[in-house]
Amino acid sequence: MSAFNRERVLSVRHWTDTLFSFRATRNSGFRFVNGQFAMIGLEVDGRPLLRAYSMASANHEEELEFFSIKVPDGPLTSRLQQIKEGDTILVGRKATGTLITDNLMPGKRLLLLSTGTGLAPFASLIKDPDVYDRFETVILVHGCRQVSELAYGERLVSELGSDEFFGPLMQQKFIYYPTVTREPFRNRGRITDLIASARLFEDIGLPALDRETDRIMLCGSPGMLEELHQYFERCGFVEGNHSEPGHFVVEKAFVER
Repeated sequence: MSAFNRERVLSVRHWTDTLFSFRATRNSGFRFVNGQFAMIGLEVDGRPLLRAYSMASANHEEELEFFSIKVPDGPLTSRLQQIKEGDTILVGRKATGTLITDNLMPGKRLLLLSTGTGLAPFASLIKDPDVYDRFETVILVHGCRQVSELAYGERLVSELGSDEFFGPLMQQKFIYYPTVTREPFRNRGRITDLIASARLFEDIGLPALDRETDRIMLCGSPGMLEELHQYFERCGFVEGNHSEPGHFVVEKAFVER
């Protein structure tokens, strides 16, 4: 299994009955661009059992962090959710992915639209100083069904806001907009509806969507990705990729599982 590094689990935190995160060692030779993913997993019966996972840690951090859903009958996640400190995971040596800033045309406002564990690549991106150099405003939207599922993102934003370096940047340029669909909360509704109705922009006190200035990244449930993909194209936004930057990019390599 020369295509993989063996990394030691350093910590595991279970946020809800369906969500957990974990940190692991990082091989000094493992390189990635913030927003990318790698194949990670476990060795089962002498063979690698793998899935694509975005790095939730930034590329300047010494450890790796991942944010995962728990699927009781999932081939990998049913096992991965049982890991504990000291266990070994496999991490592919090659990182890839569409959610990188080089795949976007220059703009003024960056919208990071996520549901569930689709937050992970954006956890990496909002810890990237280059993102704040490229954009005047960074808006992180995280949609979940229940308030408890927002805990990982809320901790992330709180810790970054207290950071000596990122704190001032976030005060000037960063907006966090969590929203839920099944419980009372200060922000309610599906991301698709919040975008299409312009309520999101009304709530944060900023102008509505503008193709000339707005750049967008999408990661999350297949339904959200498909609906917003169609919506942005109807609005004249062009999807970007490694060959040609665009107004928005979508990570299609994996879905929540």
